[in-house]
Amino acid sequence: MLEETQQSAGESHIFRNVLLATFGLYVAFSLYFSYQLNERLNSLEAKQTASEDKLGKKIAATQSEIQASSQDLSEKVGLTKKEIASRAAELSRQQKASESRLTEEQQKQQAALGAVSGDVAGVKTEVAGTRTDIASTRTDLEATKSKLERTIGDLGQQSGLIATTREDLEVLKHKGDRNYFEFTLTKSKNPTPVSTVSLQLKKADKKKGVFTLNVIADDSTIPKKDKTKNEPLQFYTGRDKMLYELVVFNIDKDKVSGYISTPKNAPASVSR
Repeated sequence: MLEETQQSAGESHIFRNVLLATFGLYVAFSLYFSYQLNERLNSLEAKQTASEDKLGKKIAATQSEIQASSQDLSEKVGLTKKEIASRAAELSRQQKASESRLTEEQQKQQAALGAVSGDVAGVKTEVAGTRTDIASTRTDLEATKSKLERTIGDLGQQSGLIATTREDLEVLKHKGDRNYFEFTLTKSKNPTPVSTVSLQLKKADKKKGVFTLNVIADDSTIPKKDKTKNEPLQFYTGRDKMLYELVVFNIDKDKVSGYISTPKNAPASVSR
């Protein structure tokens, strides 16, 4: 019994020592953790203070820069206002100058239009007179055409329109149906080239109104004897034997005037 009591007391003593050791370790660990936590908090506070100082310096520098920029901007705005005012004044001056030039140009144009109107009125008057002249000329041409006649030539062929005056001949030329070559012949031993042939006047009697001439064509002589004024004289010439017509509409002493009429496709005249 005594041994059991001693054994129980020994176990209680061991348990208490273990408990006290455990408590001691807990207290020591708690103290160490508290120390470490305190050190970390101090470090964080120091870093925060440093950050706040650094941020404060940045804010102060930024504020200084903002103030400087604001002052510079104010100066630039003031300068811009002056430039705008100067530019506005210049534009106003230019606008007034443009309006003045425009007014001057309008006055010049009105004066020019007045002069042109006067010229146009004069031109209208001239045109009216020209139209009258044209109408009169047309009337004369129509009257002349009515005098042109067709007849039978000395070879028995139907002739074209016959011109009995130089005015009639001009009408025929403008019609363009045939080629017309005027001539004036005097009595001579030498023939005169006309178109692609030659003509030689042998005699001309103004009183009787007759004449005689020779037509030299294709190396042949074709006599036209005792012919009268405005009588179409016909002859064939050329490789294709084209029909030419000769008309004398004026007879003087040893002198005649008239024309030769050839087809449009007749050969061109050759200078001799």
